[in-house]
Amino acid sequence: MTSTPFKATCDLCDVHKNDTSGSFRVLPPVWKSFGAVTRFAGPVVTVRCFEDNSFVKSAVESSGEGRVLVVDGGASMRRALLGGNLGAAAARNGWAGVVIDGCVRDVAELAQCHTGICALASVPLPTERRNEGQRDVVVRIQGVWVRPGDWLYADEDGIVVADRQL
Repeated sequence: MTSTPFKATCDLCDVHKNDTSGSFRVLPPVWKSFGAVTRFAGPVVTVRCFEDNSFVKSAVESSGEGRVLVVDGGASMRRALLGGNLGAAAARNGWAGVVIDGCVRDVAELAQCHTGICALASVPLPTERRNEGQRDVVVRIQGVWVRPGDWLYADEDGIVVADRQL
């Protein structure tokens, strides 16, 4: 599935730079791109989990319909929440992208996945699946609130979130 076309995040920031309402937010510049797609956008689906990717697996194995999965992984640097198999599932099932406040693994495989994948870093250790987590909840990603149904826009310059499609 092709991501929704959009202006560059810099252009979006130029238009919304004086927004003090909180409807337009910029995520801190801490992200690394791991997928074959570096520019993606779509409505947000959220998962909150900590060192257990059961809910991430369930999400990417379902129909993405051009949406972006935003994962609040608690910024853990100890376990990878997405690897090659789940990255391939996200691409195959039509997810525009996955943004993980945490780590990924299988970097060479993720680079072949035709979807956007952003995370803080890579680490080779997988998670233990305990079926712990939440889906479709408000999450705080690097200090920025992200809600289900928000729109996320990502490109080479960064990631921005808005309360509606821009």
